[in-house]
Amino acid sequence: MTILVTGGGGQLAGAIRDRDPAAVLLGRGEADVTDAASVRAAIERHRPDVLINCAAYNAVDRAEEEPEAAFRVNAIGPRTLAAACRTAGVDLIHVSTDYVFGGDADRRTPLREGDRPAPLSAYGVSKLAGEQFVLAADPSFAVVRTCGLYGRRGGNFVRTMLRLAESREEVSVVDDQRCTPTNCADLAGWLLELAGGRAGGLIHATNDGETTWAGFAAAVFEAAGLPIRVEPITSAQFGAKAARPPYSVLACDRVPDRRHWRDAVTEFVAAERADAD
Repeated sequence: MTILVTGGGGQLAGAIRDRDPAAVLLGRGEADVTDAASVRAAIERHRPDVLINCAAYNAVDRAEEEPEAAFRVNAIGPRTLAAACRTAGVDLIHVSTDYVFGGDADRRTPLREGDRPAPLSAYGVSKLAGEQFVLAADPSFAVVRTCGLYGRRGGNFVRTMLRLAESREEVSVVDDQRCTPTNCADLAGWLLELAGGRAGGLIHATNDGETTWAGFAAAVFEAAGLPIRVEPITSAQFGAKAARPPYSVLACDRVPDRRHWRDAVTEFVAAERADAD
């Protein structure tokens, strides 16, 4: 089975390659998801059985200032891929986000695939549009929503916390947004299983359990053995341009055997620390 991965320079694509060295990773220069001719050429050249779309505009706050750019990558891109895959008979797996939710501030039970989306940001709106384009093109395509990704390539929340710990004894982190941190290695494994099984529709896939970003930070420092204090703050105090979901824990009934987010973080931090030594 030939697997083609767009967004090949990102941390999730790298985790897929780690799991499956035969996977073909394509960066923007090799496959611009917003350009139909570029996408068709890549599919014709590699003739994949499955295409996993990891390409995304992920600058959540900047998207508030340039929503057109976010929409072009996160909505038009998936639409372009879906059309090309449908024509070529290629299965498509599109990666989306928990940020398609957030409108229910009082929510305290995990969100299921059938729950009504209500994005709070331009980024979330663009990602929701991408989901809808993919499933409208072919309901048998898969849209996988995930949350709080971190991986061994590029920047992420875990690496930011470890970097801050080098110069600070205390960090302030938002404590009123509940989510599930997810290790890219685990998500990559689920995506590859999905590619082999041909399941479609909406699928939620995260590690198990839930926490706040402050709780996530505390777990990172604990795993690293660092005596850093975490000062909980509110989203209003942090003052980000884009609103985040107050609660975006996803129910993942279609993904069995998920390890707890704390176990995944502990393993990740151990690997990061070993590389630094």
